[in-house]
Amino acid sequence: MKLRDFWYPLPSELIAQHPAERRDQSRLIVLSRKNKSMVHRTFRDIHEYLGKGDCLVINNTRVIPARLLGEKEGTGGSIEFVLLKRLEPDVWEVILKPGRRARVGSRFVFGDGRLKTEILKIVEQGNRIVRFHYEGVFEEVLDQVGIVPLPPYITADLKDKERYQTIYSRVNGSAAAPTAGLHFTGELMDLLKAKGVEVAEVTLHVGLGTFRPVKTENIEEHHMHKEFYSIPEQACETINRARKRHNRVIAVGTTSVRVLETAADDQGLVRPGQGETDIFIYPGYRFKVIDALITNFHLPESTLIMLVCAFAGRDFIIEAYKEAIEQRYRFFSFGDAMFIY
Repeated sequence: MKLRDFWYPLPSELIAQHPAERRDQSRLIVLSRKNKSMVHRTFRDIHEYLGKGDCLVINNTRVIPARLLGEKEGTGGSIEFVLLKRLEPDVWEVILKPGRRARVGSRFVFGDGRLKTEILKIVEQGNRIVRFHYEGVFEEVLDQVGIVPLPPYITADLKDKERYQTIYSRVNGSAAAPTAGLHFTGELMDLLKAKGVEVAEVTLHVGLGTFRPVKTENIEEHHMHKEFYSIPEQACETINRARKRHNRVIAVGTTSVRVLETAADDQGLVRPGQGETDIFIYPGYRFKVIDALITNFHLPESTLIMLVCAFAGRDFIIEAYKEAIEQRYRFFSFGDAMFIY
Protein backbone atom coordinates (compact mmCIF):
# COMPACT_ATOMS: atom_id res chain seq x y z
CA MET A 1 0.00 0.00 0.00
CA LYS A 2 1.01 3.61 -0.54
CA LEU A 3 1.76 6.13 2.18
CA ARG A 4 -0.80 8.58 0.75
CA ASP A 5 -3.54 6.02 1.42
CA PHE A 6 -3.28 6.96 5.11
CA TRP A 7 -3.42 10.73 4.73
CA TYR A 8 -6.32 12.85 5.95
CA PRO A 9 -6.60 16.63 6.36
CA LEU A 10 -6.88 17.83 9.96
CA PRO A 11 -7.61 21.40 11.07
CA SER A 12 -4.85 22.41 13.49
CA GLU A 13 -7.34 23.68 16.07
CA LEU A 14 -8.52 20.09 16.62
CA ILE A 15 -5.11 19.00 17.97
CA ALA A 16 -5.76 18.81 21.71
CA GLN A 17 -3.29 20.92 23.71
CA HIS A 18 -4.70 20.04 27.12
CA PRO A 19 -6.27 16.90 28.61
CA ALA A 20 -10.01 16.84 29.26
CA GLU A 21 -11.06 18.29 32.62
CA ARG A 22 -11.95 14.76 33.75
CA ARG A 23 -10.28 11.75 32.18
CA ASP A 24 -13.43 9.74 31.43
CA GLN A 25 -15.35 12.74 30.05
CA SER A 26 -13.50 12.62 26.74
CA ARG A 27 -15.71 11.86 23.78
CA LEU A 28 -15.91 8.34 22.35
CA ILE A 29 -16.89 7.21 18.88
CA VAL A 30 -17.98 3.57 18.88
CA LEU A 31 -17.36 1.67 15.65
CA SER A 32 -18.89 -1.68 14.74
CA ARG A 33 -16.78 -3.52 12.21
CA LYS A 34 -19.67 -5.86 11.43
CA ASN A 35 -22.34 -3.24 10.82
CA LYS A 36 -20.05 -0.38 9.74
CA SER A 37 -21.94 1.80 12.19
CA MET A 38 -20.77 4.80 14.22
CA VAL A 39 -22.22 5.93 17.55
CA HIS A 40 -21.17 9.03 19.51
CA ARG A 41 -20.78 8.56 23.26
CA THR A 42 -18.70 9.71 26.25
CA PHE A 43 -15.72 7.60 27.31
CA ARG A 44 -17.28 6.67 30.64
CA ASP A 45 -19.98 4.86 28.62
CA ILE A 46 -17.36 2.27 27.62
CA HIS A 47 -18.61 0.08 30.45
CA GLU A 48 -21.84 -0.47 28.49
CA TYR A 49 -19.87 -2.23 25.76
CA LEU A 50 -17.88 -4.55 28.04
CA GLY A 51 -19.27 -7.45 30.01
CA LYS A 52 -18.53 -10.38 32.26
CA GLY A 53 -15.65 -12.50 31.04
CA ASP A 54 -14.20 -9.89 28.71
CA CYS A 55 -10.45 -9.36 29.14
CA LEU A 56 -9.12 -5.81 29.08
CA VAL A 57 -5.39 -5.65 28.29
CA ILE A 58 -3.61 -2.54 29.59
CA ASN A 59 -0.05 -1.26 29.23
CA ASN A 60 1.33 -0.41 32.67
CA THR A 61 4.39 1.49 31.45
CA ARG A 62 5.19 4.82 33.09
CA VAL A 63 6.66 7.85 31.33
CA ILE A 64 9.98 8.97 32.78
CA PRO A 65 11.22 12.59 32.75
CA ALA A 66 13.41 11.64 29.82
CA ARG A 67 14.15 15.14 28.48
CA LEU A 68 17.33 16.71 29.84
CA LEU A 69 18.43 20.31 29.22
CA GLY A 70 22.07 21.02 29.97
CA GLU A 71 25.34 22.40 28.72
CA LYS A 72 28.67 21.20 27.40
CA GLU A 73 31.35 21.00 30.04
CA GLY A 74 33.98 23.66 29.48
CA THR A 75 32.17 25.72 26.83
CA GLY A 76 28.68 26.15 28.27
CA GLY A 77 27.03 25.37 24.93
CA SER A 78 23.39 24.34 25.28
CA ILE A 79 22.39 20.69 24.69
CA GLU A 80 19.17 18.69 24.85
CA PHE A 81 19.09 14.95 25.52
CA VAL A 82 16.12 12.59 25.34
CA LEU A 83 16.64 9.17 26.92
CA LEU A 84 15.61 6.36 24.59
CA LYS A 85 16.79 3.06 25.97
CA ARG A 86 18.61 1.84 29.06
CA LEU A 87 21.41 -0.53 28.08
CA GLU A 88 23.15 -0.90 31.46
CA PRO A 89 22.40 0.64 34.88
CA ASP A 90 24.16 3.91 33.96
CA VAL A 91 24.45 3.55 30.18
CA TRP A 92 21.68 4.84 27.87
CA GLU A 93 21.00 5.38 24.20
CA VAL A 94 19.89 8.97 23.67
CA ILE A 95 18.90 11.35 20.92
CA LEU A 96 20.21 14.88 21.19
CA LYS A 97 20.42 18.26 19.56
CA PRO A 98 22.52 19.90 18.38
CA GLY A 99 24.40 16.73 17.48
CA ARG A 100 27.59 18.45 16.31
CA ARG A 101 28.45 19.24 19.93
CA ALA A 102 28.43 15.61 21.01
CA ARG A 103 31.49 13.85 19.71
CA VAL A 104 32.85 10.76 21.42
CA GLY A 105 34.47 11.83 24.68
CA SER A 106 32.40 15.01 25.04
CA ARG A 107 31.02 15.68 28.52
CA PHE A 108 27.80 17.42 29.51
CA VAL A 109 26.28 18.69 32.74
CA PHE A 110 22.63 18.80 33.80
CA GLY A 111 20.84 20.24 36.83
CA ASP A 112 23.68 22.35 38.25
CA GLY A 113 26.01 19.37 38.16
CA ARG A 114 23.73 16.84 39.83
CA LEU A 115 23.89 14.74 36.67
CA LYS A 116 26.87 14.45 34.31
CA THR A 117 27.45 12.36 31.22
CA GLU A 118 30.07 11.45 28.65
CA ILE A 119 29.58 10.31 25.06
CA LEU A 120 30.79 6.74 24.54
CA LYS A 121 29.70 5.98 20.99
CA ILE A 122 27.78 7.29 17.98
CA VAL A 123 25.22 4.80 16.61
CA GLU A 124 22.43 4.50 14.04
CA GLN A 125 20.63 7.71 13.00
CA GLY A 126 23.14 9.78 14.94
CA ASN A 127 21.95 8.60 18.35
CA ARG A 128 24.57 8.44 21.10
CA ILE A 129 25.49 5.90 23.74
CA VAL A 130 26.27 7.77 26.95
CA ARG A 131 27.31 6.99 30.51
CA PHE A 132 25.82 9.00 33.37
CA HIS A 133 27.60 10.00 36.57
CA TYR A 134 25.72 11.06 39.71
CA GLU A 135 25.40 10.53 43.43
CA GLY A 136 22.49 8.60 44.89
CA VAL A 137 19.70 6.84 42.97
CA PHE A 138 19.48 7.58 39.24
CA GLU A 139 15.67 7.66 39.16
CA GLU A 140 15.59 10.19 42.01
CA VAL A 141 18.17 12.41 40.31
CA LEU A 142 16.27 12.15 37.02
CA ASP A 143 13.05 13.25 38.75
CA GLN A 144 14.89 16.35 39.96
CA VAL A 145 16.50 17.43 36.69
CA GLY A 146 14.44 15.80 33.92
CA ILE A 147 11.34 16.95 32.06
CA VAL A 148 8.48 14.81 30.73
CA PRO A 149 8.93 14.88 26.91
CA LEU A 150 5.50 15.81 25.52
CA PRO A 151 4.85 15.08 21.82
CA PRO A 152 6.05 17.81 19.44
CA TYR A 153 2.49 18.80 18.45
CA ILE A 154 1.68 19.77 22.06
CA THR A 155 3.01 23.28 22.58
CA ALA A 156 1.09 24.21 25.74
CA ASP A 157 2.54 23.68 29.21
CA LEU A 158 1.22 20.73 31.22
CA LYS A 159 0.27 21.88 34.70
CA ASP A 160 -0.25 18.42 36.20
CA LYS A 161 2.41 15.94 35.06
CA GLU A 162 0.27 13.00 36.20
CA ARG A 163 -2.23 13.77 33.43
CA TYR A 164 0.35 12.40 30.99
CA GLN A 165 0.40 9.13 32.95
CA THR A 166 -2.26 6.45 33.05
CA ILE A 167 -3.73 5.81 36.50
CA TYR A 168 -2.25 2.30 36.40
CA SER A 169 1.26 3.27 35.26
CA ARG A 170 3.91 1.68 37.45
CA VAL A 171 6.84 0.38 35.37
CA ASN A 172 9.25 3.21 34.51
CA GLY A 173 10.66 3.30 31.00
CA SER A 174 8.60 5.20 28.41
CA ALA A 175 9.47 8.40 26.58
CA ALA A 176 5.80 8.83 25.61
CA ALA A 177 2.50 7.78 27.16
CA PRO A 178 0.26 4.93 25.93
CA THR A 179 -2.44 7.53 25.39
CA ALA A 180 -5.51 5.31 24.95
CA GLY A 181 -5.21 4.52 28.64
CA LEU A 182 -5.31 8.17 29.72
CA HIS A 183 -9.13 8.11 29.68
CA PHE A 184 -9.54 5.58 32.49
CA THR A 185 -10.28 6.63 36.07
CA GLY A 186 -10.07 4.48 39.18
CA GLU A 187 -13.85 4.64 39.46
CA LEU A 188 -14.31 3.41 35.90
CA MET A 189 -11.86 0.56 36.39
CA ASP A 190 -13.71 -0.46 39.56
CA LEU A 191 -17.00 -0.39 37.66
CA LEU A 192 -15.62 -2.65 34.93
CA LYS A 193 -14.21 -5.13 37.44
CA ALA A 194 -17.53 -5.18 39.30
CA LYS A 195 -19.18 -6.21 36.02
CA GLY A 196 -16.80 -9.17 35.76
CA VAL A 197 -14.35 -7.68 33.28
CA GLU A 198 -10.89 -9.18 33.85
CA VAL A 199 -7.77 -7.05 33.50
CA ALA A 200 -4.38 -8.22 32.22
CA GLU A 201 -1.30 -6.02 32.54
CA VAL A 202 1.48 -6.01 29.97
CA THR A 203 4.39 -3.62 29.49
CA LEU A 204 5.66 -1.88 26.39
CA HIS A 205 7.99 1.07 26.84
CA VAL A 206 6.96 3.61 24.24
CA GLY A 207 9.89 5.20 22.42
CA LEU A 208 10.03 8.45 20.49
CA GLY A 209 10.11 6.36 17.34
CA THR A 210 6.34 6.36 17.80
CA PHE A 211 6.43 9.87 16.35
CA ARG A 212 8.96 9.10 13.63
CA PRO A 213 7.27 9.72 10.26
CA VAL A 214 7.03 7.02 7.63
CA LYS A 215 9.17 8.26 4.73
CA THR A 216 8.86 5.37 2.27
CA GLU A 217 6.12 5.67 -0.34
CA ASN A 218 5.62 1.90 -0.22
CA ILE A 219 4.79 1.36 3.43
CA GLU A 220 6.08 -2.22 3.38
CA GLU A 221 9.60 -0.77 3.10
CA HIS A 222 9.31 1.07 6.42
CA HIS A 223 11.39 -0.28 9.32
CA MET A 224 9.87 -0.03 12.78
CA HIS A 225 11.81 1.11 15.81
CA LYS A 226 12.39 -1.52 18.50
CA GLU A 227 10.67 -1.20 21.87
CA PHE A 228 11.05 -3.23 25.05
CA TYR A 229 8.04 -5.36 26.02
CA SER A 230 7.18 -7.78 28.79
CA ILE A 231 4.19 -10.04 29.28
CA PRO A 232 4.03 -11.95 32.58
CA GLU A 233 2.66 -15.43 33.10
CA GLN A 234 -0.37 -14.18 35.03
CA ALA A 235 -1.42 -11.93 32.15
CA CYS A 236 -1.04 -14.81 29.70
CA GLU A 237 -3.23 -17.03 31.85
CA THR A 238 -5.96 -14.37 32.01
CA ILE A 239 -5.87 -13.69 28.26
CA ASN A 240 -5.72 -17.33 27.22
CA ARG A 241 -8.53 -18.22 29.63
CA ALA A 242 -10.75 -15.58 28.02
CA ARG A 243 -9.98 -16.90 24.55
CA LYS A 244 -10.74 -20.48 25.54
CA ARG A 245 -14.11 -19.32 26.92
CA HIS A 246 -14.74 -17.44 23.65
CA ASN A 247 -14.85 -14.16 25.53
CA ARG A 248 -13.35 -11.06 24.00
CA VAL A 249 -9.81 -9.76 24.37
CA ILE A 250 -9.91 -5.96 24.26
CA ALA A 251 -6.63 -4.10 23.83
CA VAL A 252 -6.24 -0.66 25.34
CA GLY A 253 -4.08 1.10 22.79
CA THR A 254 -1.83 0.14 19.90
CA THR A 255 1.02 -0.61 22.32
CA SER A 256 -0.98 -3.40 23.98
CA VAL A 257 -1.82 -4.75 20.52
CA ARG A 258 1.86 -4.90 19.59
CA VAL A 259 2.71 -6.83 22.76
CA LEU A 260 -0.09 -9.34 22.24
CA GLU A 261 0.60 -9.93 18.57
CA THR A 262 4.33 -10.32 19.29
CA ALA A 263 3.75 -12.83 22.09
CA ALA A 264 1.07 -14.92 20.32
CA ASP A 265 1.51 -18.20 18.49
CA ASP A 266 -0.39 -19.11 15.32
CA GLN A 267 -3.35 -20.35 17.40
CA GLY A 268 -3.62 -17.01 19.19
CA LEU A 269 -2.31 -18.20 22.56
CA VAL A 270 0.10 -15.76 24.22
CA ARG A 271 3.23 -16.91 25.97
CA PRO A 272 5.10 -15.13 28.79
CA GLY A 273 8.38 -13.45 28.04
CA GLN A 274 10.17 -10.21 27.39
CA GLY A 275 12.41 -8.71 24.77
CA GLU A 276 12.25 -6.17 21.98
CA THR A 277 9.57 -5.94 19.34
CA ASP A 278 9.61 -4.17 16.01
CA ILE A 279 6.36 -5.68 14.74
CA PHE A 280 4.79 -3.54 12.01
CA ILE A 281 1.04 -4.02 11.59
CA TYR A 282 -0.62 -2.60 8.48
CA PRO A 283 -3.60 -3.64 6.28
CA GLY A 284 -3.37 -7.26 5.28
CA TYR A 285 -2.15 -8.35 8.69
CA ARG A 286 -4.07 -11.25 10.28
CA PHE A 287 -4.72 -10.53 13.94
CA LYS A 288 -4.20 -13.51 16.23
CA VAL A 289 -5.46 -12.30 19.60
CA ILE A 290 -7.56 -9.15 19.84
CA ASP A 291 -11.30 -8.86 19.32
CA ALA A 292 -11.73 -5.16 20.07
CA LEU A 293 -9.57 -2.05 20.41
CA ILE A 294 -9.68 1.17 22.39
CA THR A 295 -7.52 3.82 20.77
CA ASN A 296 -7.06 7.55 20.25
CA PHE A 297 -7.00 9.40 16.92
CA HIS A 298 -3.57 9.18 15.29
CA LEU A 299 -1.41 11.31 13.05
CA PRO A 300 -1.89 11.06 9.27
CA GLU A 301 0.47 8.61 7.58
CA SER A 302 1.67 7.22 10.94
CA THR A 303 2.27 3.55 11.71
CA LEU A 304 -0.42 3.88 14.39
CA ILE A 305 -3.22 4.77 11.98
CA MET A 306 -1.99 1.93 9.74
CA LEU A 307 -2.44 -0.52 12.62
CA VAL A 308 -5.98 0.73 13.27
CA CYS A 309 -6.79 0.48 9.55
CA ALA A 310 -5.48 -3.08 9.57
CA PHE A 311 -7.94 -3.93 12.34
CA ALA A 312 -11.07 -2.18 11.08
CA GLY A 313 -10.45 -1.55 7.38
CA ARG A 314 -8.87 1.49 5.83
CA ASP A 315 -11.99 2.93 4.20
CA PHE A 316 -14.06 2.57 7.37
CA ILE A 317 -11.41 4.24 9.53
CA ILE A 318 -10.85 7.14 7.15
CA GLU A 319 -14.63 7.62 7.03
CA ALA A 320 -14.74 7.58 10.85
CA TYR A 321 -11.93 10.16 11.02
CA LYS A 322 -13.87 12.43 8.65
CA GLU A 323 -16.94 12.06 10.86
CA ALA A 324 -14.89 12.87 13.95
CA ILE A 325 -13.52 16.01 12.29
CA GLU A 326 -17.01 17.12 11.29
CA GLN A 327 -18.17 16.56 14.88
CA ARG A 328 -15.17 18.52 16.21
CA TYR A 329 -13.55 15.69 18.13
CA ARG A 330 -10.18 16.43 19.74
CA PHE A 331 -7.19 14.61 18.22
CA PHE A 332 -3.92 12.93 19.27
CA SER A 333 -2.44 12.34 22.74
CA PHE A 334 -4.80 14.51 24.82
CA GLY A 335 -7.71 14.00 22.45
CA ASP A 336 -10.80 11.82 22.31
CA ALA A 337 -11.07 8.08 21.72
CA MET A 338 -12.50 5.26 19.62
CA PHE A 339 -13.86 1.89 20.63
CA ILE A 340 -13.73 -0.54 17.72
CA TYR A 341 -15.35 -3.95 18.03
